[in-house]
Amino acid sequence: MAGITAGALSLGTLAQASQDIADQYPQSELYSKPVEVIPHVFSAIGATAPPTYENAGHNNNLSFIVTDEGVVVINGGASSRLAAALHNEIKQVTDQPVVLVINENGQGHAMLGNGYWRDLGVDVLAHVDAVAETKENGDFIFQGMQAYNKDRAEGSRVEHANLTFEDKYDLSLGGVDIEVLHLGPAHDPGDAQVWIPQWGMMIAGDIAFHERMPPIFPHTCTSCWIETWDEALEPMNPTYVIPGHGHPTNLAQVRRYTVDYLKDLRAKVGAHIEEGGDLAGAYYVDQEKWRTLDTFEELATKNAGRVFEEMEWE
Repeated sequence: MAGITAGALSLGTLAQASQDIADQYPQSELYSKPVEVIPHVFSAIGATAPPTYENAGHNNNLSFIVTDEGVVVINGGASSRLAAALHNEIKQVTDQPVVLVINENGQGHAMLGNGYWRDLGVDVLAHVDAVAETKENGDFIFQGMQAYNKDRAEGSRVEHANLTFEDKYDLSLGGVDIEVLHLGPAHDPGDAQVWIPQWGMMIAGDIAFHERMPPIFPHTCTSCWIETWDEALEPMNPTYVIPGHGHPTNLAQVRRYTVDYLKDLRAKVGAHIEEGGDLAGAYYVDQEKWRTLDTFEELATKNAGRVFEEMEWE
C-alpha cells in the first residue's frame, strides 16, 4: 500500500479545519475538492461548521471507493445538486460507473441527494434504522435543508434507500472486499461504517469525529456510543480513518476527539450529579480542554445538558 497523501491526512493540527475558512472550491457545489486519502479511496471533506447556504450543506465527508468493476459512494449528499457535483468529480477520476451509494445514517447530508442517484438507476443502501428515521422525519429534514439552501435545494427530494441491512452487508467488487457494518448504537439511529480490511481503511461515518465537537442529540445514548466504540470499533484497529466530520486521520486522533470527549463529559456531569447539582448547573461543567474544537460554542452547553438528562436516570 502506497503512502497516504500528505495533504489528506491531518494527524494533529486543528488549523486546517476552522468554521471560519471560506468555501475551498468555489467553482463547485462541493465545499472542497475530493482528495485521494489512500490509493483508490477519495473523500471530499466537508466544512466543520453547521450547514449553511455558503457550504451548500456539505459539512460532512462525501467519500468514494474506485474499483475495476465500479465505484461505491459513501453518502448521498445534502441535495441533488451536491450529489451531481460529487459525481462530476468521480467522472474526472475514473470511467467506472457508480454501482452503489451508502447512506451513513438518516441525516439530511447523508440522504437528501439520494434522488439524484436513484434517477440514474443506482442502488442506495442504508441501515434499517436509518431508513426508519428518513420515513418518520424525512419531510422535516427536507424542510430544514430548504430553509438554509434556498435555490440550491432545487431538484432535491426525500428518497429512501431501496436496500437495507441490519448487522452487516458484504460486497466484493473488482477484487476489493467491502464490509458495510452497523457496529452498534452510536451518534444517530442506523449509523453505518464502511470497512475495507485489506487496506486497513475505515470510512467511519458519525461514530467518529475529528476537529469538531460531536453533537449529542436528545435520542443519543452516550454510554451506548462508548460501549460500541470500546467493544466493537477499537478491536478492529483500522490504520486509516475517514470520520463523519473532519479530515482523514488515524484511530488515535478520532478516539481523542470522540470517545475521550464523551467519557470526559460524562465524568464531569456525573461528578456534578453526585454533588447534588441540577440541570441549570450542568450546562457549565468544565469543558475548556475541548474549546479548540469547531462548533464548541454551538454545542458544548447543549451537550452537557443532554448528558445530564441521560445520566440522572442511570
